[in-house]
Amino acid sequence: MDDALAGIAARLYAAPPEDFVALRTEEVARARKAKDTALAAAIGKLRKPTLAAWLVNRLAHERPDLIEELLDLGEELRTAQRELRGADLRELSPRRRTLLAALSREAAALAGRDRPNLPIAEVENTLAAALADAEVATAVRAGTLTKALEYTGFGETPRPQLRLVQGGGEPSGQPGKVTAVRSAPSDDERERRAEARRREEERRRAEEDHARAVRQARKDLMAALQQLSDAETAKQEAEKQLAAAEKAIAQAEKRVTLAQAALSDLG
Repeated sequence: MDDALAGIAARLYAAPPEDFVALRTEEVARARKAKDTALAAAIGKLRKPTLAAWLVNRLAHERPDLIEELLDLGEELRTAQRELRGADLRELSPRRRTLLAALSREAAALAGRDRPNLPIAEVENTLAAALADAEVATAVRAGTLTKALEYTGFGETPRPQLRLVQGGGEPSGQPGKVTAVRSAPSDDERERRAEARRREEERRRAEEDHARAVRQARKDLMAALQQLSDAETAKQEAEKQLAAAEKAIAQAEKRVTLAQAALSDLG
């Protein structure tokens, strides 16, 4: 995306979703007036964001400090997971939960009071995905999301793999066409080709094994973070209940003391 298109996209995706189409139309008209048909076509292809995506975009534009803090934390989490540093993961988990909650509150505040039923869960899922996946983090930082994202532990969206497609040659015997006659490969050539195919297959399998290991590691990370979050929540709830019980006991003891004092006065 060139600078002109990037700047226009940033303005469009920072604007309220209900204004997106009208603003995009204005930008297309402006580009056409400037005789920049390529830019006009590119602007016309920009998709309207969902409400959740717009909220994340607003955070990127209005609170880049919080987004950078989130992405830095994501890098720490991924590093700790790769290096199997359980103590660091336990230490980072409360920061993760606190920061996601703060960003969700900030997103709701940026939306304004006239927007009920905000998709805050989708916003938090997108931000959590940015913690786990570096490519999602880059997309969130750009502030041009068109839809909410969710990390499921299975890595990025698969990309199409390209392969060389060899078309059939022209039929032999047609006028004006010269067909090269190839001799049969020698035994050494066949062995070299077989060895090359074997090495390519080994490389492909190694890449698949590595990708599978990365996906599993990311899945394990998210599961571990969720378990830590649940445990911390349970601990906080237990501490609240304990504090309430201690307060009730103290109040009961105070009432007993007052009652005993009253009985003593009567005696």
